Amino acid sequence: MLEPPRRERMLNVPAVVVGLVVVLGLIHAALVLLPSQQSDELLGLFAFIPARYDASITSDVAWPGGWGADIWTFVTYALIHSNISHLVFNVIWLLAFGSPVALRFGPSRFLAFMAVTAAAGAATHLALHFGELLLMIGASAAISGTMAAAIRFAFQRGGPLGLLRDPEQAHRVPAASLSECLRDRRVLIFLVVWFGSNIVFGLFATMLPGVQHAVAWEAHVGGFVAGLLLFSMFDPIPRAPVHADGATSAR
Repeated sequence: MLEPPRRERMLNVPAVVVGLVVVLGLIHAALVLLPSQQSDELLGLFAFIPARYDASITSDVAWPGGWGADIWTFVTYALIHSNISHLVFNVIWLLAFGSPVALRFGPSRFLAFMAVTAAAGAATHLALHFGELLLMIGASAAISGTMAAAIRFAFQRGGPLGLLRDPEQAHRVPAASLSECLRDRRVLIFLVVWFGSNIVFGLFATMLPGVQHAVAWEAHVGGFVAGLLLFSMFDPIPRAPVHADGATSAR
């Protein structure tokens, strides 16, 4: 008896991404429903504030959470969003780019990757906004990391963007090396569009209706670059073998 052909699911979202979306939603709901004083206290504990690390300010301010918050806010800021539009926007990009990366990495590696790219985004923001009191929140830097990770394998033959892909194996195709990736015209176009749109939107976002705060585009860049460079450290899929002529082939 022949088995019916398998149908590709419209939404191939791994459980770890669904769980992360639920956590983001619950955190946002809690911050909205809590009294403003308690909500502000939580922001002080978990948002990223560059002024924490300026000794000239720290000596006069008792920051919530002490030295512990100096460490964990490099990651926890990514779990907080300013409003529902901010949350929905990030969730859409997380579903689109986080899903193939999570399917490839597995839950533990994926969460570690998200934490590392979030921290890289915070570090970049700190370097360029040292001493500022304006807090930073949002998962955009970590999601930017997943975008960078996705382009390392999405354009490969049989990958998620390939025409002749196996939906069950598309996320497991051998990735391109960084040098190969940066020689791919499709990747270069993606990079130009991504960096250009982030810089333009970051610099002029406050001119748009409904946008009241500056966009931390530098953190997005930090998360993206970290995702691009550190992808191989998290990738469990073996690289494609290299032939004598320097070409690679998928296995």
